Amino acid sequence: MHTPQHPHEPDSSQPSAMDAVRLRQLNRWQAEDLREDLADLYVESSTTPSGEEFRGRQEFLRRLAHDVQRPGFDMLVAEAEALAGCAYGVPVARDGSWWQGFEGPMPQNLEQLTASGHVFAITETLIHPHKDARGLARRLQERLLADHQASLGVTLLDQSDHLAFAAFEAWGWQEIGQIHRQPPSPAALRVLVLRLGARTADHPDGLAHNARTQRPE
Repeated sequence: MHTPQHPHEPDSSQPSAMDAVRLRQLNRWQAEDLREDLADLYVESSTTPSGEEFRGRQEFLRRLAHDVQRPGFDMLVAEAEALAGCAYGVPVARDGSWWQGFEGPMPQNLEQLTASGHVFAITETLIHPHKDARGLARRLQERLLADHQASLGVTLLDQSDHLAFAAFEAWGWQEIGQIHRQPPSPAALRVLVLRLGARTADHPDGLAHNARTQRPE
């Protein structure tokens, strides 16, 4: 996951940049055709240290080439005069394999949501720093979840990436624990979730069982 620019509030005295932004869905072939523009957006939207832009760009292209081959890959781009943002990911497999390495007990009903196919992993979110970062990121992410009839989005962040964590918190994500992945990933990654719909007093984590989802027999 890249490090997005720190989220900022839009200037309410000016017309919203969101008014001119349209969303477009891309399949894997269209995403590959747009990879150079997406890599440019990655460099513009990340906090890569000076002198590391080329390496960061190449690493993003490597991740993108891998992700577009994964089953169910889906991408949304936001366009105005130029590319303003994108978010993409894949459905979480019903067999629960995605959660291997999760530390501690699983949050309430997360297994049911996974088994019913209502969890979607968002692997990358890129927002141009001149756009309304909070509003556009949330719009892209929620549209991806809605398109896949997902009740819950999930993403992983490096423990040391504090700027990315602050951005995702501002976009409405909540940390629910840590997960261990095989090298070359860090030893432990933050697990963040985003639920469609409002949280309730009874279920502030947003992980209450959804009546329309049931574990397959």
